[in-house]
Amino acid sequence: EYEAFGDILSHLDRHVQAGRIRHIGVSNENSYGVMKFLAASEAQGLPRLQSIQNAYSLVNRTFEQDLEECCVREGVSLLAYSPLAQGYLTGKYRGGALPEGSRKQLFNRLQRYETPPAEAAINAYLDLAAKHGADPAQFAIRFCDTRPFMGSTIIGATSLDQLKTCIDAFAMEWTEEMEKAVNALHVQQPSPCP
Repeated sequence: EYEAFGDILSHLDRHVQAGRIRHIGVSNENSYGVMKFLAASEAQGLPRLQSIQNAYSLVNRTFEQDLEECCVREGVSLLAYSPLAQGYLTGKYRGGALPEGSRKQLFNRLQRYETPPAEAAINAYLDLAAKHGADPAQFAIRFCDTRPFMGSTIIGATSLDQLKTCIDAFAMEWTEEMEKAVNALHVQQPSPCP
């Protein structure tokens, strides 16, 4: 049995009114859910969604299929998680590598990035970053950061070097040539890792 959208917002509103929550958002939601939450909010005078936290990366652009239009038109910002495709867009797993302490080595649950179409797309983006003289992690993060619907690109790191790489990505120049090249690859292999 599903909770009514208005009931969920009503429960959250109590926390907003108490000052424990400033704004509300959803995670792993679809356009139907976003619109139903927004309709309930408007009809019942309840808090309005401000953000949606969904996966988004060079190899997972499914947000663009219909959520992008829904969220841009309604003013709901994307908080993109997994911009590095669980580390695959850094190149650390390229050629079957399995670094000690990596997510794949620890948890072995990253199979969505290991299909033949995924491997081909990931390698193409890694090669594209190299062609532009960019660190592959920074290239992937900066791509996400330049989207007009992006509220925040969520980064994670297990070392200070990784953190510096991620933070420095936001200062990297994103060129029209990079944009065209990324979109050309996307047309060839759209979202191989949803």
